[in-house]
Amino acid sequence: MQTLEAILEHLAHQLETLYEAPEARTMAEWTLQHVLGAGRFELLRRRKEEAPEEVQKQVHGYLERLLRHEPLQYVLGEASFYGREFKVTPSVLIPRPETEELVQRVIRTYQHKAGVKLLDIGTGSGCIPITLAAELQNAQVWGLDVSSEALKVARVNAQELGQSVTWLQQDILQEVPALELQSLDAVISNPPYVLEEEKGQMRQNVLAFEPHMALFVPNEDPLLFYRRIAVVAQQLLKKGGKLYFEINERFAEETLEMLKEMGYQEIRVCKDLRGKDRVSEAVWE
Repeated sequence: MQTLEAILEHLAHQLETLYEAPEARTMAEWTLQHVLGAGRFELLRRRKEEAPEEVQKQVHGYLERLLRHEPLQYVLGEASFYGREFKVTPSVLIPRPETEELVQRVIRTYQHKAGVKLLDIGTGSGCIPITLAAELQNAQVWGLDVSSEALKVARVNAQELGQSVTWLQQDILQEVPALELQSLDAVISNPPYVLEEEKGQMRQNVLAFEPHMALFVPNEDPLLFYRRIAVVAQQLLKKGGKLYFEINERFAEETLEMLKEMGYQEIRVCKDLRGKDRVSEAVWE
């Protein structure tokens, strides 16, 4: 019977056929931790233990899926975001660290103000509105998505994390959310912003498994969702309310100019931890 350490080494070695060694090692550790229900230090402490047959079978099944380029988060059924574990399925985009930076900016703005009203458009797994509901005092939060399957995942996450969010199923390109006009403190969105022509630059595990409607926009209209959401936000934001976007760094200047032309004030583009233009903020007066 194999030890846990031997299984870990086998996992890492196999995953190195697809990923760089440090990433493969991290994926192997996360996989085994998930199967065991153990943290990293517990795994290290138990590494000389013999692995039960059911653990070996489960790890083998996960490895087969990973070797077909399926993202680790979908294989394990969960992803970490802002210190919490969120359920994820191929119906929702996998939460990214860059989006944590978007959320952190919203939290910093409203952390000392109770009862703010916030709308997240294109909510997917619900990671943005659920995190805001958890981190902000008595916040009233809505999450909107066109996908009923995505909203099923979001509802499960809200329930399991004990947060109250109101979910709306609407096509933002066609409808204005049924909320009171000029009532919101902020509208937040991480909309689709990858151009169709950029598909060739993407990893296979993203391209083959993550939902395309949450990723891609037409080459000829990269600001499609930004423009529409900015129009909707004009109707829903109270005076002094803020619009937050996660953006495609290629179109940071175009996004800034669009918001300026639409009458938004105090517009700024913020860089992420890797130095890329990632978040835009604007105030509606």
